[in-house]
Amino acid sequence: MELNTLRDLYVHELKDIYSAEKQILKALPKMIQKASEEELKNALEDHRQVTEQQVGRLEEIFSKLDESTTFRQKCKGMEGLLEEGSDLLEEDAPEQILDAGIIGAAQRVEHYEIAAYGTVIAFARLLGEDRAVRLLEETLNEEKEADEKLTEIAESTINLEAESEGEPEAQSSRKRSGSRR
Repeated sequence: MELNTLRDLYVHELKDIYSAEKQILKALPKMIQKASEEELKNALEDHRQVTEQQVGRLEEIFSKLDESTTFRQKCKGMEGLLEEGSDLLEEDAPEQILDAGIIGAAQRVEHYEIAAYGTVIAFARLLGEDRAVRLLEETLNEEKEADEKLTEIAESTINLEAESEGEPEAQSSRKRSGSRR
């Protein structure tokens, strides 16, 4: 695809996001299965369902642009992030540590999506694609909400459990010396 106009770049970036969302839909079930904390499992499952709706919004935008959703373009950035997350799932680690790692991997994905959606929203605004702006902003807000929910889960339970996992001697020594990590 030649990128001669902002519209060309906009479509290219939409295809990249579409590929990313489809990859995420494939990856989320394994993350859900490996997570041990019920609140984390529920948050990931909720986001899987939301991601299906996001794919539908992108398909609506492609339809209005008279663009097919059948293309070869693959989001390599998302592929790399998901591969790192998949590698983490194969590590031999206590449940609490793995859950903390899953949150970190999921938040990297969310941050990538937040950046990508912000970019295409700016392009859509300039191109006068008002309906697309509304649809993309809805998705951007969902990505931000998912990131905030993951932070809340991490800070309220999982990171605390991970921090206390397998370190009783290190903790008591830190308490005695007054040092912190």
